[in-house]
Amino acid sequence: MKTEKQNAKKSGIIYSCYHSASRDGEHFVPEHTLSFQIAGSLVLSDGSKSYASVQDSLRLIRRNQLLKFVKHPPKEGDFKSLSIYFNQETLKEFSLHYNVFAKKAATPKPVVNIVTTPILRAYINSLLEYRSCKGLENKAVTDLKLKEGLLLVIEAHPELKNILFDFTEPHKINLEEFMMRNYHFNVNLDRFAYLTGRSLATFKRDFQHHFQESPRQWLQQKRLEQAHYLLTHEGKNANTIYLDVGFENLSHFSYAFKKRFGYAPSTLKTSHS
Repeated sequence: MKTEKQNAKKSGIIYSCYHSASRDGEHFVPEHTLSFQIAGSLVLSDGSKSYASVQDSLRLIRRNQLLKFVKHPPKEGDFKSLSIYFNQETLKEFSLHYNVFAKKAATPKPVVNIVTTPILRAYINSLLEYRSCKGLENKAVTDLKLKEGLLLVIEAHPELKNILFDFTEPHKINLEEFMMRNYHFNVNLDRFAYLTGRSLATFKRDFQHHFQESPRQWLQQKRLEQAHYLLTHEGKNANTIYLDVGFENLSHFSYAFKKRFGYAPSTLKTSHS
């Protein structure tokens, strides 16, 4: 697998290229991201719905959410994409400078498809040209290209102002409902706490009150139960299922599974077959 990435922290623009299918696992999306699909397909999943891109599609991926993603290269060729990240500092400076603000609360769609107008296409092509001659290594240039992208996007799609320039942070939400929906995402507890509108200490306290056990104990138990169901009822393979239920690697999953149930997950796959 080959991957090429520009420095995201400095430039806010990343070009990706993969020879084979890649499951990068869990993703906490901290910043709004424009994603342009050059070749292949990027499939995003929020746990209840999947969002697949097609070649030449442009999408806005909303910040502060949990997503799993799989990168599929075309039958003959490489997966290629361009991602443009807008951090909160950049957006706030742009908002004040151009007097652009969110008018109302936006519909919380995790992924928004954007019609690629001729001028947006020209913008994407310019980024690819800059990349080819290493122009994106100049921070001053990339800062200008980020602002240019914002101007063109909100000119073509004014409704996106309500997403891009909404600077509110997650508010306190129903903890039990959120965790039941998102336990299979393998992210740190501080991410779960933030997304439920709590400090880490408050999150742990509220969690203990709701579930009568610690977050780490509950998460492992819930993930193992789901894995057991998928292996016994759907004939899934342990080599792939560990990512789906929130484990970082196969060895840790196999060890935890055997400790919990008394047998290796591979035996269930064999008996099901």
